[in-house]
Amino acid sequence: MNEIEHYVAPSSLEQAAEYLQRSGEVTLLAGGTDLMPQSQSGKLKIKRTLMNIHQIPELKGITIEGGEIRIGALATITEIMQSELIQKHLPILIEACDQFASDQIRNAATLGGNICNASPAGDMLIPLLVLDAEVELASKPNGSLTRRRLRLTEFFVGPGKTRRAPAELLEGVRIALPPPHHYARFFKFGTRPALDISTISIGIAGVLNTGTLSNVRVAFGAVAPVPTRAPRTEQALEGRHLDAAAIDAIAAVARDEVKPIDDIRATAWYRKELIHNITKRMLTHVAQA
Repeated sequence: MNEIEHYVAPSSLEQAAEYLQRSGEVTLLAGGTDLMPQSQSGKLKIKRTLMNIHQIPELKGITIEGGEIRIGALATITEIMQSELIQKHLPILIEACDQFASDQIRNAATLGGNICNASPAGDMLIPLLVLDAEVELASKPNGSLTRRRLRLTEFFVGPGKTRRAPAELLEGVRIALPPPHHYARFFKFGTRPALDISTISIGIAGVLNTGTLSNVRVAFGAVAPVPTRAPRTEQALEGRHLDAAAIDAIAAVARDEVKPIDDIRATAWYRKELIHNITKRMLTHVAQA
């Protein structure tokens, strides 16, 4: 890890945004579960100033506000997993949390860190995509705190890269309360799913009625430079009666839609076959729900 010249720990969002606005070379520290190993391995270079954002109250909490669930950027994976609001309204996030590393990592890792790390295999990103989540970004460009919201589908631009500007903080995530009969599931495949990086991951969501899904959302992880929605698969699944022939056809669309690469965890061919087979399995569960 390179030498740090300055360390700051703002106690409010206003202070943090003001410091980011006037200081260009800042690395943000929350849980540190990605930052520390990446800096020690040389993958990431910590900038001249390290800003610890862990004491900013505006970045914490899980609440309902105006028909939306708001999850603060500093909410840990354990806090999300134990939240009654999440368990009641967004159980797919509990499924993802259960597949997220170890208990020790869950206690420190934050949702905001998982999002801003922007890994194509990020565990929380796929369920957030199928929930149509939006990120809320805060900055102080003209002396007053301003916020902008961006759909998560537009936030990622490449491995480790997002549309967050250097002077912005990820304040939280907002998710509209799901409608009645909402159905959402997450699946992650790895050698040891709760401890390893995903080989592939899949999220499926929609309104379930008599064996068919409407307002369908499908997302795939670890098969593209960014976690991605799957519009062709969504179109094939929308409103379709899920008999065996339909499930086979939709799974084939999913396999052909992804464009993975070969890496140390799997070949592109193997990932495509996993997408096909796991999509088929998940849709069979939908048909039986």
